[in-house]
Amino acid sequence: MVCYKCGKEIGKDDKCPSCGADVQIFQKINKISNCYYNEGLERAKVRDMSGAINYLKQSLKFNKENIEARNLLGLVYYEIGEVVNAIDEWVISKNYVEQDNLATKYIDDIQNGHGRLESINNTIKKYNQALQYCKQGSTDLATIQLKKAVSINPKMLRARQLLALVYIQDGKPELAKKQLVEAKKLDANNIVTLKYLKEVKGILKDKPTNAKIKNKQSADTVSYQKGNDTIIRPRKFRDFTAGSAILYMVIGILIGAAVVAVLLIPNVKKNANSSAINKLKTANETISTKEGEITSLKDKVKKLNDKLKTDGTAADQLANTKSTYEALINAYVLYTSKDYVGAGDQLAAIDTKYLSEGAVNTYNTINVQISESYMSTLFARGTTAYKKGDMQATISDLQKVVNKDQGYKNGDAAFYLAQAFNKAGDVPSAQKYYQYIIDTYPATKKATTAKNFMMTHPVAQDQQQAADPNAQPQDQQQAADPNAQPQDQQQPADPNAQAQQPAAQ
Repeated sequence: MVCYKCGKEIGKDDKCPSCGADVQIFQKINKISNCYYNEGLERAKVRDMSGAINYLKQSLKFNKENIEARNLLGLVYYEIGEVVNAIDEWVISKNYVEQDNLATKYIDDIQNGHGRLESINNTIKKYNQALQYCKQGSTDLATIQLKKAVSINPKMLRARQLLALVYIQDGKPELAKKQLVEAKKLDANNIVTLKYLKEVKGILKDKPTNAKIKNKQSADTVSYQKGNDTIIRPRKFRDFTAGSAILYMVIGILIGAAVVAVLLIPNVKKNANSSAINKLKTANETISTKEGEITSLKDKVKKLNDKLKTDGTAADQLANTKSTYEALINAYVLYTSKDYVGAGDQLAAIDTKYLSEGAVNTYNTINVQISESYMSTLFARGTTAYKKGDMQATISDLQKVVNKDQGYKNGDAAFYLAQAFNKAGDVPSAQKYYQYIIDTYPATKKATTAKNFMMTHPVAQDQQQAADPNAQPQDQQQAADPNAQPQDQQQPADPNAQAQQPAAQ
C-alpha cells in the first residue's frame, strides 16, 4: 500500500515513514473497498452479475483507484453485453495506471478483433431499432431485429429480456420462457429477468395440461410389460356380430364422408389462404425491413458526406474526437484530484462539437464546479508572480483569467496583465489592456495609471487605424481643432504611476 500524500510504501504502520502522514483512516477505507471487491468477485463467480455490479460500485466509491475492482466491473459489464460501459471502466482504469494493467489488453482485444467493434455497433443499432418498433406497436418487426441482435451477441442481456417481453405481449409464453432461461444463465439474480419469469410461469400454469387427458385415457386402458414391450389394451372387450359390424362400418363411412365434406375441405381452403397470407405478410415484413435498412444506410451516407464536407476527412474527425475525449477524461481526473487549474486548462482545449450530449453535460458540470476556484487560483498565482518580478509567469496565468472574464475582480486582472506586458517590453499588448481599463473603469486609480502610460506611449497611427477604421489622420484632427497643443507640448506623464497597485472602486 502506498501513502496517499507522498506516494511511497507505508507497510502496516499507522503513519507514513516518509512524510509522517496519519494513514490509519486511509488503510481502513482501502480495507472496506477490498471487502466489497471480494464480495463482488464471489458473486461474479456464481453468475450473480447484478449483485457483483452493486458491490463493485460500492468498492469504487471508497477507493476510485482500486484497479482490480474497476477492471472486474468492466468484465462483468462485458459478460452481460454492456460493452460500452465495460470500455468506459477500462479507459478510466488505464488513465490511473498505464503499466501492467489488464485494462489495456482488454481494450486492445476489442479494437484489434476482426470486426468486433462493427458487430457491437450493429447489435446496439438493432436493439435501439427494435425498441423504437416496440414503442410504435410493431412487435413483429421488433422481434426480427431482436433475433438478429441476439444471434450476433448472445450475451446481450437486455436484448433477451426485451425479446421475452415481446413474446409475452404476443401470447407466446413458451418462447418467452426460453429467452428468460438463457438470460438467467447470464445473470442469475437479475430482478427484471426474475420478474418476467414469474409472470410467464403464472401464464403457463393457467393453461390446460396433458395430465388430465392422460389420466382419463389411463382409466379406460390397462398397460403391462411383456418382455421389452409395453402392452396397452382396453379394460373391457365387446363382442360384435356380423350385422352390427357392417352397420358400424357404414356409419363410419358416412361420418368420414361428412367430416371430409364439412371439416377437411374448408380447412384445406383455409390453410391455403392462411399460408398465402403468411407468405404475403412475411414478404411485406422483409420489404419493410429492407426499406428501413436502405433508408438508414442513405442517412448514414448523407451524414458521412456532411461530416466530410464540414470537418475534413474521416481520419481527422476520429483523431479530433479521440483527443477531445482524452482531454475530457484528463479534466475529470484532475477535477476529482482537486487540481482545478489543470482541469481548467484541459477544458479550455476542448471543442464541444466533438462531444456527445452526455459528454457535454459532464463538461458543463465540471466547468461550473471549477470556474471560481480556477479563476481565483490563477489570479492569486499571477499577482504573486508579479510581486516577485516574474512577468512571464504573470502573463501566462492572468491571460487565462482575462480570456475567460476580462472584468474579473473589477478589472484588477486586466490591469495587472497590462502592467506585466509593460514590464516585459510588450508595449502593444500593454496598450490594449490599459485602453480597456480607461474605457471601462474611468474614475479609478487604475485608469489614472493607464492614462499616464498611454500619454507617454501613444498608440502608433497604423494601430489606431486598425482599431478604428473611421478614425481621422492626426493632421486632420489638428486641422479640426486649431487650438490643440502639439503632442510634445502636452503635460508629461507621471513615471511612478505605472507602479501603482489597483484599488477597489
